[in-house]
Amino acid sequence: MVNYYGSLCTKMYELLHPQAPQDELEFYLSYANKDQKILEGLCGSGRFFLPFLQKGYNISGFDSSKEMLDELIKKAANARVYHNTVDTFDIEEKFDYIFITSGSVSLFTKDNDCFDLLCKMKDYLTVTGKFVFAVATTAAAEKDTFEFNESRSVKTDEGYRLALKLKNYYDKENKIQFSPSLYELYDGEKLLQTEEMDFQIRLYDFGELDQQICRAGFKNIIVYKDFKK
Repeated sequence: MVNYYGSLCTKMYELLHPQAPQDELEFYLSYANKDQKILEGLCGSGRFFLPFLQKGYNISGFDSSKEMLDELIKKAANARVYHNTVDTFDIEEKFDYIFITSGSVSLFTKDNDCFDLLCKMKDYLTVTGKFVFAVATTAAAEKDTFEFNESRSVKTDEGYRLALKLKNYYDKENKIQFSPSLYELYDGEKLLQTEEMDFQIRLYDFGELDQQICRAGFKNIIVYKDFKK
């Protein structure tokens, strides 16, 4: 599955990103009020979701990865989260504030998929609601590498070595970064488990999404180049 965070991917993500970057967290928190109903789309294992919950915000979330959500539930059994894709997410609520962090909107690599996401989030907003999100830009395009190279390696709680190998290809015409990934779990030199991930993201130029955002029914678009408003 494209961009699906499986068990080994989730384990590495947890070890490398146990907490949200403070500047990014504060950026999303700056839009929140305690009297709002808040939704985090693609909430993953909760590195942004949990600080909101711990601070007393009324927050819900959803994600397509059961493995990621299982990690979130381990940390907060009372978390109100749903195992859904954007397409299958369906609850009878409206939210005052919806956010998607970490450039995850770029995981929707087809124009129609991104537009459908925008429309779906718009439908779940109250009349005065805000949708705040980030995308990756074309400045993030990686140099092409056509063989798997080890990118990261971490030690798991069990003492195993978990390695990430990937290669890159950037489709300049469609602005899609393809990064096929291979996660390998080792006990010494013995390979215990392998997990493949078809990872790809859509990169954007400044202003490129404006037309889709307006067509989805949003108004008052504000764009920041970083988390300093």
